[in-house]
Amino acid sequence: MQVRQEIFDTYWRFATMRQEVFFNKINNVPPPWTSDPIINTYKFCNAYRASDRVSQYLIKNVIYDEKRSKNEEEVILRILLFKIFNKIETWEYLENKIGDYITLSNFDSNLYSNILQEAMNLGYVIYTSAYMSCASKEFGYDKKHQNHLALIDKMVAQDRVVNCIVKAKKFEDVFQIIQGYPLLGKFMAYQLATDINYSEIINFDENSFTIAGPGAERGISKCFIDTDGKTYTDIIHWMTENQEREFQRLGLNFQSLWGRPLQAIDCQNLFCETDKYCRAAFPDLKSNRKKIKSKFTSTPQSIDYFYPPKWQLNDKIQEKVGHKLPKSDFASLQQINNSYQQLSLELDSTVKATSLIIENGSKAYKTSDEESQFKHKSKRSKALQNTQIEKFQQLCLFESNWVS
Repeated sequence: MQVRQEIFDTYWRFATMRQEVFFNKINNVPPPWTSDPIINTYKFCNAYRASDRVSQYLIKNVIYDEKRSKNEEEVILRILLFKIFNKIETWEYLENKIGDYITLSNFDSNLYSNILQEAMNLGYVIYTSAYMSCASKEFGYDKKHQNHLALIDKMVAQDRVVNCIVKAKKFEDVFQIIQGYPLLGKFMAYQLATDINYSEIINFDENSFTIAGPGAERGISKCFIDTDGKTYTDIIHWMTENQEREFQRLGLNFQSLWGRPLQAIDCQNLFCETDKYCRAAFPDLKSNRKKIKSKFTSTPQSIDYFYPPKWQLNDKIQEKVGHKLPKSDFASLQQINNSYQQLSLELDSTVKATSLIIENGSKAYKTSDEESQFKHKSKRSKALQNTQIEKFQQLCLFESNWVS
């Protein structure tokens, strides 16, 4: 294999710097958390996929929440439903509207579809921008979310796909089962298989199977001039197996995840992040994408990191991470945060309504009742802006991007 040395070395340096940021934030080091101007300016995922905010929410709140059912069918439903949208705000919006935990007994594709349509009518984005999901009318519905909910219903309620998954002999078999369904491309199927593997339903070695997503393919093409016939998958496995040697070669002090080395899924993601990083660091390098879309903004909510118990990391975290807030304090903070989210929802709705009226101009005809309600909300939002608007915008339930 022939590497493009400067870019290849950037891959390992980026992983080291991004992990340095991760631990600096955990250790309450004041920002900036790195001297690298690109990482300080733009939004990048963590070196470890499971450390990203959305993955942490999935693991802690969707899969392992002690108040939720441990039944395998219930767990698979929650994982699929959460990941198909991959957005914390969408999950919380559904549960808030349902008024209960999401379960098989209250899962109704028509009901859930109506709730999400209501959110979209208010101007909210219910899907993540992290990756694109298929949007064909496979199940005969006009809207993407309707077809996705019908897909989940087929997989969980009709086919009871969990029975096939628990019988899988290899990690790749789980991927193949999921990929066999419509609306799920190979990259999405790989992501879902990885998320299911976080649970107790299956327990496969993450390094036993991997594939490259579109971003990783671009990253690999930047790092390698010639792969000597090796596939993208071969390259990812090679990086996983040789990580320690490469960090040593460059004299980098890479801080692993409390002793857990980078897994294949992490090395795959790092190629994607390297591709993004190079758009700013090496703008002359040939690429079909020229800019990094998302800027970094600090998120007020801290993360109490929690990983799949079978990884045996959580006790190590408790030992090595500094003092934590008592549970009572976390509950108080959560209550305050919920209040901010509710107020933010109202403010965001008003702002979007204002923009809609301006945009439509003379085309926007409203009844006197609607106008009265709108004016009432406008007055309320104006009063809030003077004291809390910055916090409300940060905590908005349906921000276009949830910051890692």
